[in-house]
Amino acid sequence: MKKNITVLKGDGIGPEIVNEAIKVLDKVSEKFGHEFVYTDVLIGGCSIDANGVPITDEGIEKCKSSDSVLLGAVGGPKWDSVDPSIRPEKALLRVRKELGLFANLRPTRLFPQLADASPLKASIVENGIDLLIVRELTGGIYFGKRSTAEVDGELVATDEMLYSYHEIERIGRVAFETAMKRNKRIASVDKANVLDSSRLWRKVMHKLSEEYPEVAYTDVLVDNTAMQLIKNPGQFDVIVTENMFGDILSDEASMLTGSIGMMPSASLSDGTLGMYEPIHGSAPDIAGMDVANPLGTILSAAMMLRYSFDMPKEADAIENAVNEVLNAGYRTGDIMKEGMKKVGCKEMGDAVAAVI
Repeated sequence: MKKNITVLKGDGIGPEIVNEAIKVLDKVSEKFGHEFVYTDVLIGGCSIDANGVPITDEGIEKCKSSDSVLLGAVGGPKWDSVDPSIRPEKALLRVRKELGLFANLRPTRLFPQLADASPLKASIVENGIDLLIVRELTGGIYFGKRSTAEVDGELVATDEMLYSYHEIERIGRVAFETAMKRNKRIASVDKANVLDSSRLWRKVMHKLSEEYPEVAYTDVLVDNTAMQLIKNPGQFDVIVTENMFGDILSDEASMLTGSIGMMPSASLSDGTLGMYEPIHGSAPDIAGMDVANPLGTILSAAMMLRYSFDMPKEADAIENAVNEVLNAGYRTGDIMKEGMKKVGCKEMGDAVAAVI
């Protein structure tokens, strides 16, 4: 099977970690008889330097015409002073909007081999952590109207959090369908005791829950969710929430595993087109040093195979290989402990590819 992948390596450690994911994908294509064709597109700061914009119109069209998109990371201090309208992060918002990537899936899984890397007590993590945050990605306060104006002699800033019924329903349906394939439990996170947008969110989710009687459904306020992720993360299976809450909670959840470098993510549209990326940033302070952890990106490639290409066996092969490599004691610096074998970014990618 032939699949076209647009590759957005980006800035900082982005090129390094994406190269290792491609290395692993090439091994998968060799083993299972597929052909993956890669098209490189500049994004973020490197695109600003080359083209004056964080991503070109041509780059957007290449993303749209591909079967999937693989992203590294964007941004860095070098571009902190550029015009806000062309900051590197603007490219991500544009790609999400123009590709219709409304559903962000962020799994948090604690590999047993890394249990002692978690900042939580052993008594909390001993039963494992395996949850999935489904975050709405193209609505809410990040895409609402915003303004700053002088009122009665002082500056006043406003950000609008707007959600429509259909936006909530479509992300809710993704969450319920996903829960049906997991452990059939959903926690819908909102702030319905304060916000009208959350009251509509809860109303839509309740109606959807009637269509999925097999799924155990719970409403949880966002502040309580933040506490429960620390107190008892094992209680969660699928968490579904709006854009800003999801942004914050998924970063909190990622640290339960001990390293943000292990965390993949998927951003999905109504069809099969998706964008896959690790959730960490560009880490310019370690760029080019061959010390970055590529496993989050490699696991993102596995999510690509599973969700966009309908290749579950191939996705399993990558995930099992990562597990075997960790069992063998290979560790990058962020997950290193005494008695393990410390490796760099390239050697970690080589190890996963070798297992496949």
